Amino acid sequence: MSFVLTSPSFETGQVLPQAQVYKGMGQTGGNLSPELHWHGAPEGTQSYVVTLYDPDAPTGSGWWHWVVVNIPKNVTSLPEGAGSGEGGLPHGALQVRNDFGTPHYGGAAPPPGRVHRYVFTVYAIDVPKLDVTENTSPALVGFMVHHHQLASASLTALYGGRAR
Repeated sequence: MSFVLTSPSFETGQVLPQAQVYKGMGQTGGNLSPELHWHGAPEGTQSYVVTLYDPDAPTGSGWWHWVVVNIPKNVTSLPEGAGSGEGGLPHGALQVRNDFGTPHYGGAAPPPGRVHRYVFTVYAIDVPKLDVTENTSPALVGFMVHHHQLASASLTALYGGRAR
């Protein structure tokens, strides 16, 4: 059985819906984190981490839009808006600072020009909790995930340029 991430909001390769686009930086989206579901985590999974990353951001290092850690092992979905202050994050889960500088979901906000990829990923982790705070950088979370991941599953949406 393989580890799979799905969303009723979009499918891989589709344009990210306006509900998931940033509200600010020239964007007029809803800035709601999408509904996400995952299944098929490997044996030994103790928690999950969910991220949203734009590898095409013109920064030299991409752009972290969302990082949620310490999602309990019995949780296999997040409702729309869970990362946007709408409620729905499971007890114990923690959002860390994104590249907008806030510990919340930040939707797509590419500069004018080409289409960007927005990669949503869920990681199955072999420890119940990563020792981080809401001020921890996404890079440090990535370092910890690298050393504790059992599996990952991703969905990639598009936004910007002609994909609006």
